[in-house]
Amino acid sequence: MKAIDKLIEKIKETNNPSLMGLDPRYEMLPTCVTNKYEQNLEGVAKAIIEYNKALIDSTYDIIPAIKPQIAFYEMFGIPGMEAFKETCHYAKEKGMVVIADIKRGDIGSTATGYSNAFLGKTPIGTIEEAIFDVDFITVNPYMGTDCVKPFIEDCKKYDKGIFVLVKTSNPSSGELQDLKLESGKEIYTQVAELVEKWGEDLRGENGYSSVAAVVGATYPEQLEQIRKVAPHTYFLIPGYGAQGGKANDIALGFDNNSLGGIVNASRSLMCAYKADRWKDKFQEEDYAKATRAEALRMKDELNQAIKG
Repeated sequence: MKAIDKLIEKIKETNNPSLMGLDPRYEMLPTCVTNKYEQNLEGVAKAIIEYNKALIDSTYDIIPAIKPQIAFYEMFGIPGMEAFKETCHYAKEKGMVVIADIKRGDIGSTATGYSNAFLGKTPIGTIEEAIFDVDFITVNPYMGTDCVKPFIEDCKKYDKGIFVLVKTSNPSSGELQDLKLESGKEIYTQVAELVEKWGEDLRGENGYSSVAAVVGATYPEQLEQIRKVAPHTYFLIPGYGAQGGKANDIALGFDNNSLGGIVNASRSLMCAYKADRWKDKFQEEDYAKATRAEALRMKDELNQAIKG
């Protein structure tokens, strides 16, 4: 089964077009978790693993996927990367799709190394070893086709997928992505057209490709425009919740079958126990229950906007 069909199947199964970003800043973790461990790299990694597993346990039946951002693991060195790997594998054991947010992009040989680590297998003499073995990764395409090609080759070989940065949700994205080319098209439009082309051979049963795109919720007009130029491209949509993206804006990226995108929420789910709407109902030690409650609220809000 192609990676995109696996993702869509989980979205349909859970009736939920959202995913949980797992970006564990140490200061965000509840003290009921961090107080169990020493304040060193190994202790932080143990706290992250406990926290992530609790959130996964509370949501795996209602959320189709997780998206761990690798920076929040790399910053804690080798123990942090071990926490990243354990988080990814634990979510897959629970049946969730894992999208590793790594934003890699480099010359062909280097891209091959990145792809070996996350999507494919690393050759070691006469054997090959799967390292992180996630379902999707995010990819930066701004060095051109040759920096994306190794990832696409592994998508074909191992039934994996990529989300290519097209129009990101951060405030300054327009400094480069909105610039006009001589043709009159914006750079992000050109990239969206390339993603649509790159994914032609990886389209699945639902008409979408495993070569997908990152398109931010904070720019609804561009979201709608990109949907028109890339009809077979699935969207990973960041920017909902804490960054200001609204459910009605997000709906512009979906098709008439309520497919076409999966919406990321990180802080609003991970720190739900701190939110005004939940802090009177849940104590700190109930953080996982608060995350589940917020996930269900988000699911209902998105479905109402997308399905009308």
